[in-house]
Amino acid sequence: MAETLLSIENLSIRIDTSRGPIHPVRNLDLTIARGEMVGLVGESGSGKSVTAMSITGLLPARQAHITGGHIRFDGRDLATLSDRQMRGIRGKDIATIFQEPMTALNPVFTIRDQLTEPLRQHMRLGRRQAAERAGHLLDMVGIRNTARVLAGYPHELSGGMRQRVMIAMAMACEPKLLIADEPTTALDVTTQLQILDLITDLQEQHGTAVLLITHDLGVVAQTCQRVAVMYGGELQETAPTEQLFATPQADYTKRLLSFIPSANAHVVEAVEALAEDGTARDGSPARVEARAEAPDEPAAEAPSPAHDDAPVLLEVTDLTKVFTGRRRRLGRPAPVVRAVDGVSFRVRRGRTLAIVGESGSGKSTTGRALLRLHEPTSGAVTFNGTDLLAAGDDELRRLRSEMQIVFQDTYASLDPRWTIHRALAEPLRLHTDLDDTAIRARIVEVLETVGLGEDAIDRFPHEFSGGQRQRIGIARALILNPSLVVCDEPVSALDVSVQAQVLDLMKQLQRDLGLTYVFISHDLSVVEMMADEIVVMSQGRVVEQGSVEQIFTAPQHPYTKALLAAIPVADPTARVDRAVRRRIVERGVAAADLPEKEAA
Repeated sequence: MAETLLSIENLSIRIDTSRGPIHPVRNLDLTIARGEMVGLVGESGSGKSVTAMSITGLLPARQAHITGGHIRFDGRDLATLSDRQMRGIRGKDIATIFQEPMTALNPVFTIRDQLTEPLRQHMRLGRRQAAERAGHLLDMVGIRNTARVLAGYPHELSGGMRQRVMIAMAMACEPKLLIADEPTTALDVTTQLQILDLITDLQEQHGTAVLLITHDLGVVAQTCQRVAVMYGGELQETAPTEQLFATPQADYTKRLLSFIPSANAHVVEAVEALAEDGTARDGSPARVEARAEAPDEPAAEAPSPAHDDAPVLLEVTDLTKVFTGRRRRLGRPAPVVRAVDGVSFRVRRGRTLAIVGESGSGKSTTGRALLRLHEPTSGAVTFNGTDLLAAGDDELRRLRSEMQIVFQDTYASLDPRWTIHRALAEPLRLHTDLDDTAIRARIVEVLETVGLGEDAIDRFPHEFSGGQRQRIGIARALILNPSLVVCDEPVSALDVSVQAQVLDLMKQLQRDLGLTYVFISHDLSVVEMMADEIVVMSQGRVVEQGSVEQIFTAPQHPYTKALLAAIPVADPTARVDRAVRRRIVERGVAAADLPEKEAA
């Protein structure tokens, strides 16, 4: 048994608010051994991040108070140390990787300034020595062209590269404990795999203990030795990873595991099949077939299932959207980005077509362009027999009552100054002749359809949870009885339990109302649960499309294989060799011609 590095004993925390005190952590007991990776899981509000901040002494001093217990780290009780003493530990012996590096990194300082600060503060290195060490750290986390990155600012880097910089900063002084607070939540699936592999490799090389805070059970299953489950500020249970997934004891843990998509078993089979196909008998990478690797060639459309004779509601043909930037100085031409490049697909009435791909693949732009929220550059979009691109303003306004969209961030899409009644009444006032009484009745009807009561009607968006706001976003989309709903990453920001509830709601509404969905997502495990057909996009182009069964059991394009291989499977017994998964992902990224991913 390895020596205990961190021991949290009976920890309780109180936070004073204008509405009275709250207790985000109560009687928590948790231990981490040297060199061990422990996953701390639970939904939003369970107390995970507050626990992490208490370890590093980053709780707000005026509002937050440790009311009981001990936080013993390497023989010292952190709860009793002064701010000055904690500054000597924070960054040196205990380091943190934050969820959103864009807010954690200072936008007005270069990467060099921010990487060298802890080296000069804790290790007393000179300016030149610190700069050399900073370059070595960036190289260690897989960033090429270190000189350019060191001279740059956070906004000039991709999300994956910013997270790598955060990891380099955290590992700068070779800490004994690394706290990773949702380090991959905002990242694409292939970048997520690379970051998790990097954290695991550094842990194994340096013997660093890791506390991995996440709500993603797949990430925990594939990386951690032990798992601790929190709910409502209390520890529900802790156990070795395989034991917890196989025989959970607490009711909440059982409920949490029950929310794992049923598609998870199919994902396991797909990933294991790719791993077997990606490694030859002697352990060397197997040759990848050349078919479908050329991204400039149009993807072949798989035939629809024979039993599916529903009429085509939406047909998209050679859709293209080009964005032109500002003209540069000295007569240089303005930059041109082909965000959507010759995309074609059909969606049958009452069915779901999923568009999958990573950030920058063009999937969201495609969804907005087919609704003419972005005006397409060329191509054709036919909705229920009508050419949308030829429609005038009056006809387009009429048609938009039949085509709606659910946005990823409903908090940003709802006006914070408007009540839910006003937000949902607006489209009814624009598109119908209903009076105030009928409008209120229709709003109540739709809110009840999505699982909310009449009491929600006079409240504001900030008074609801993320899952409730997403239900309101769905209600707004349904208020005019549309035929087609474009769902742009509707559950990507939600906890696993809330995600399952929203997906179940969407499937039930489709059955009851005959809705047709264009479902945009980067999460193939969610897509497998929702879709009838899948379109895979990269760099604005369709690289593959087919039925769900075809994509999962016989993917053709290396990029599709990379997306499948990168899925963190919520089954600790199905851990695929990291080197094999990495080869599949790197090969797919290269085939899809994604230079930013390669650079990251």
